[in-house]
Order: sequence, then C-alpha cells, then structure tokens
Amino acid sequence: MNWDRIEGNWKQFTGKVKEKWGDLTDDDLARVNGNREQLEGVLQQRYGYAKDKAKEEIDNWSNGL
Repeated sequence: MNWDRIEGNWKQFTGKVKEKWGDLTDDDLARVNGNREQLEGVLQQRYGYAKDKAKEEIDNWSNGL
C-alpha cells in the first residue's frame, strides 16, 4: 500500500501497527503520527532493529495491507 494513504489515515492503521509491533505504546504511535521515518526510528528503539531491518519490516507490513 502507498505510504501516503497510510499516513493520511494513520488513526485507522494504528490498530494494525499494534498487531504487528505489540511493544509500541500509544505514545509511540501518537509521536509517529503517520511519519514513516519516525516509525523506523521507534522500531529501532523498541526492537533493536538496524535501519535497513526497520525499513524492510515496514515495507513488508505495508505491502501486505
């Protein structure tokens, strides 16, 4: 799915994000607010992902929507 659509409808996607990455808090999701780079950073913090791994995880997730 196109990231612009995810960003524009972020509140609707937060549930799916929490299903995929359950360690993310509501505060994390509010801070991200649909910004892909912010989501990458939060995933790196919470899960210890390298930058490339975070991008790959988000790509895989968004393509599956």
